[in-house]
Amino acid sequence: MANIALIHGGFVDGSGWEQVYALLKKNGHTVYVVQNPTTSLPDDVAATKRALAGATGPVILVGHSYGGVVITEAGNDPKVAGLVYITAFAPDRGESVASLIKDPAPGAPVPPIMPPQDGYLLLDRSKFAASFAADLPADKADFMAAAQLPWGVTALEGAVTEAAWRRKPSWYLVATDDRMIPPEAQRAMAKRAGATVAEAKGSHSIYVSKPEAVVALIEKAAKGTKAAA
Repeated sequence: MANIALIHGGFVDGSGWEQVYALLKKNGHTVYVVQNPTTSLPDDVAATKRALAGATGPVILVGHSYGGVVITEAGNDPKVAGLVYITAFAPDRGESVASLIKDPAPGAPVPPIMPPQDGYLLLDRSKFAASFAADLPADKADFMAAAQLPWGVTALEGAVTEAAWRRKPSWYLVATDDRMIPPEAQRAMAKRAGATVAEAKGSHSIYVSKPEAVVALIEKAAKGTKAAA
């Protein structure tokens, strides 16, 4: 059994991992749910490392969306055995979410990010469901839109100092209906990282809508890191 830390992305908090957490616990894993302040990349890496400090033995980091940036940086910790990206950013050294999204492909959907207020970002509530949670029930998507966690511009601009995927094994779940991070961009980042790739039909909220697909890939990572140990 493995130690697994779940790291959320921007605009949401760790509660979205509830079903993934329950399935992993049922399978016998020790699971940590990190609550990122999403104020800056260093702050979020520190939150993840506090979870690592409490673990006995190697840990697999799982990051959704911006959480992929966090695990790419925090994954350099010697306790980290592997990285799992769930429709997430997988930056290289010197890259940030801001740099990865600045030149979208022609015709790619543009996330409905509102102008910053006091240094923080939110998604347009009226467009949240279509962009972030199109495969969730309307009431669930509406609640997520209303319960958004403001995402710091400083976090968006936080650049990775060393990409952990260059030295540690990684896995990547592509959400094929994602309208926040285009699937082709996901595939390109996964290929560059040398990740073991799986694909599943789902929105950017695939970790909520298709927890079984997420857990299946995490289980592969658990087996892969154990075999490599």
